[in-house]
Amino acid sequence: MNTVTESTELQRRLRSLRAPRPVMDREREAQLTGRQHEVLERLSDLFDDGFAHLTMADIAAHLGCSLRTLYDLAPSRDEMVLTVIDRNLRSIGRSAISMLEKDQAPLDAIRAYLAAANEAVATTTPAFARDRAATPSANRLVTAHSDYLVAVTRTLLDLATEQGDIAEVDTAAVARVVAGLGALFALPEHLEEIDSTPKEAADAMVDVILRGLAQ
Repeated sequence: MNTVTESTELQRRLRSLRAPRPVMDREREAQLTGRQHEVLERLSDLFDDGFAHLTMADIAAHLGCSLRTLYDLAPSRDEMVLTVIDRNLRSIGRSAISMLEKDQAPLDAIRAYLAAANEAVATTTPAFARDRAATPSANRLVTAHSDYLVAVTRTLLDLATEQGDIAEVDTAAVARVVAGLGALFALPEHLEEIDSTPKEAADAMVDVILRGLAQ
């Protein structure tokens, strides 16, 4: 299979995958003011110290904005958390997909894709990890994004198998493992055990596993 055909086939397969439904749809996102964008960006830093203890009034006080500004963005604190998480994961997901170049070997593409995707856990703090783990709606959202990450990874592994870069293997199982390493190391109980960041740990383990699969 030549490079052009490989690229076209990869793009076709990726287009068939269903990404998670956004918390804030594109139309609503396009209507945000500059001030609202600024508030959403600053919320990420605020939530690094945890969010379970915060009320909407607390958030407004920390950010120096009005409650109306917050309620125009989301009807509750938890919905605000979901919006922040979703926007962050979507931005990182777009960056990860952009790492897939048409002349890459599938295994190199997997490394590049997951290294970019693992930016999602690069700066995860114990406080944020604990509160997110205790919030069912946040866990469901992260799981939906993780499932898409697994699907893309499996697509790349299938191409690697078809091209003979790796031996026949259960690509669904391998994808679930390698694409889930970042989330695994970002769990509260693991975050404080490892000597590196969740991203660094995940990237290292992805490399070990892919080296073992290479023909």
